[in-house]
Amino acid sequence: MTPPESGRAPALPSLPSPPFIHVPGLPNLRDAGGYAIEGKPGKVVRRGVLFRSADLTKLEDEGIAVLRPLGITHVFDLRSQTELERDGHTEAKTWEGAARVFVPVFLNKDYSPEALAVRFRNYSDGPEGFVKAYAAILESAAEPDHPHAPFRTVFEHIASSAGHPSPLLIHCTAGKDRTGVLIALILSLCGLSDATIADEYALTDLGLAARKEGIVQRLIRDEALFGDRKRAETMVGARYVFFKGNMLLTLSLIREKYGSVEAYVVNHLGVPQASVDRVRDYLVVDLAEGEEPLQWKI
Repeated sequence: MTPPESGRAPALPSLPSPPFIHVPGLPNLRDAGGYAIEGKPGKVVRRGVLFRSADLTKLEDEGIAVLRPLGITHVFDLRSQTELERDGHTEAKTWEGAARVFVPVFLNKDYSPEALAVRFRNYSDGPEGFVKAYAAILESAAEPDHPHAPFRTVFEHIASSAGHPSPLLIHCTAGKDRTGVLIALILSLCGLSDATIADEYALTDLGLAARKEGIVQRLIRDEALFGDRKRAETMVGARYVFFKGNMLLTLSLIREKYGSVEAYVVNHLGVPQASVDRVRDYLVVDLAEGEEPLQWKI
């Protein structure tokens, strides 16, 4: 593992940095860049541009002070209005220079980890529930009359950056499901292998470790899971390998249903081909001298 770049925030205990960045009050924050492009030696996803995290609900001034040096200009919030109202607030915290962009995948549907676990509890022994959930995310984001066009908005933001993309942060409630699907689409278009994308996605198992027990406890108290801890842990994603399987099957589903990731982005999200090409141009860069690409092998 390469050492953190100069100026990076220190890592959380037991969390590797890169890619994780320790920001008080902001779980599961990491840089999705630094990974090697398959078939293109010396090419990687640009670092310091594509960040992902859980929601910013508990972010305080101390955390904002750590975030500022990252240069994030846009915070894309994928949560639904239902989730915002449930948590007793309507807007996430931001800071000067960082604009919040409300781009809900679902307008009025709770897609938090707890809600997904209850909705797909009958699939708690395998990845089928997550694949169904992720298929619904893909379908909702691609609805032609979606008032927010959430995924297309993010792609067009990256593509419209003049010469160099400004850093952006994508989040939902846990930074796991909706965020994970969108990040997977972006990384796949950049040329990352399915295995690398699945490994990057599975890092959320580490990033959410601190809040996982609280989610499990809430599910155990819910009659829908009949107090079954094992089922609750599985649906929250208690195992790294389980996480990987979710994403690998989802990428296979995209190709089976839509033809390819690029076909989904162009033909169903409505992102022009020229914009897709610009996203690649901006995010695929040469590996800096003396650096090594990030690699996660389980």
